[in-house]
Amino acid sequence: MIMNWLISLTMTLSAFLFFPGEPHPGNPGTKSLSNGIGYTEKMVKVYNIRDFGAKGDGKTNDARAIQKAMEACSRSGGGRVLVPAPYTFLTGPFNLLSDVEFYVESGATVKASPDERLYTRSAFRDNVGEGTIWIGADQVKNVSISGSGHIDGNGIAFMGPELEDSYVLKPFQVKDPRPHVLTIIGGNNIRIRDIHIGNSAYWTLHLVGCNDVVISGITLLNSLKVRNSDGIDLDHSRNVRISDCYIESGDDCICLKNRREYEEFGRCENITVTNCTMTSRSCAIKIGSENMDTIRQALFNNCVIKNSNRGLGIQNRDEGQVSDIVFSNIIIESHLFSDVWWGKSEPIYVTAFRRANGNDKDANWRFPKGITEGRVGAVKNISFSNIKCTGENGVFISAESPEKIEQITLDQVDLIIDKTTSLPGGIYDRRPCNVEGFVRGSTAGFYFDTGKDISVRNCSVQWGQHREEYFTYALQSAGVSDLEIFNLKGSAAFPGLPESIKK
Repeated sequence: MIMNWLISLTMTLSAFLFFPGEPHPGNPGTKSLSNGIGYTEKMVKVYNIRDFGAKGDGKTNDARAIQKAMEACSRSGGGRVLVPAPYTFLTGPFNLLSDVEFYVESGATVKASPDERLYTRSAFRDNVGEGTIWIGADQVKNVSISGSGHIDGNGIAFMGPELEDSYVLKPFQVKDPRPHVLTIIGGNNIRIRDIHIGNSAYWTLHLVGCNDVVISGITLLNSLKVRNSDGIDLDHSRNVRISDCYIESGDDCICLKNRREYEEFGRCENITVTNCTMTSRSCAIKIGSENMDTIRQALFNNCVIKNSNRGLGIQNRDEGQVSDIVFSNIIIESHLFSDVWWGKSEPIYVTAFRRANGNDKDANWRFPKGITEGRVGAVKNISFSNIKCTGENGVFISAESPEKIEQITLDQVDLIIDKTTSLPGGIYDRRPCNVEGFVRGSTAGFYFDTGKDISVRNCSVQWGQHREEYFTYALQSAGVSDLEIFNLKGSAAFPGLPESIKK
């Protein structure tokens, strides 16, 4: 009797329960989402882009079909726009809309069309010299990009010939047609998770004036030979959490900045980056160089930086300030690259210099309107703790005047410096700036040139087996007031040097 009752109950319940992801029999345009314990939590409307005319043959421009699916989804109150496998959808520009989840299935690819004529919208408004927008979004809310498929910027199609260390950039007259992969302007409640995204011709993820953003579990792979191929750029954005990502970029992997073209959005603040692995030919984690406002309250923790040029960089070049930044529990492996790339293998790099006067390629946009000579804001209250560095250069901190860099703490920063490439060293790179770009002469474990209130605590310097003649002191300092050194372990690189610390 009891057994028959249980069987009857099971059959009755099965009429109401459906497996996660399967179409609901009463509405083929919906899918059930499970709460993980065996019953349906909610129904989501699904808009398959093939139902709106997308071919997925890798040849047809499917942008209009994707846009139609987006519009139908957003207009009806939201849901999922599905990019199904196993297709490749070649597209020109299209826009994400509010209340839409753009879901790229495993085995599906959305790929940028190589036709440069399609890319007409500038990534920086009236400044048309720094790329265009492929996937865009303006003043949107409740937008997510997910799935384990691929979003492919088709970057190599926009490059010139391949060189040993880079690609030649194609010449252009006024507008640079290279598309940024994703540009979201004025977004709120943005979620980007699990997706494979990259092969960008310019920046990959550019978030402008966005609030409440989560980027998690993504794989972002750009060619290490493509210049300007940043990974994630947070521009005037706030309350952003980035975690568990793997990023390879020719240019900076993660960058915080405040571009002048979007100055109405205000500060970049309240940022956390955790559990990420990065490789860059420029700087893995960078703050600046564009900063016309304030960058503050950012924390970078539990990251691995492999085979990069610079590791951690603060590069202030405009009137905005940088303050209250924490870097902790990070492993950095760096080495030299050619002068095509900014940086000289500095594992930690903090600088504050004005830009060169009006001779930047986009000087009209780098300086305030009507101004031909810029100024630089202060960098202060910056902490580096438990940082393990191996590379061809040491820590570099430098400013145009002492008050521009202050309250810098380096605690448990351990350096191993060894020559591992055939490229010339003994150089620190201050580009772009209004003084000589390169500081030549020596490589010290810690090199401080102008600043105030710098603390070096419980740090160490070791010299590897391949020592160059320009390897010098464990610490070298000039023009720094209130320098505190406590428990610094390490000697000069060669016995002939009379001291390990030179002031």
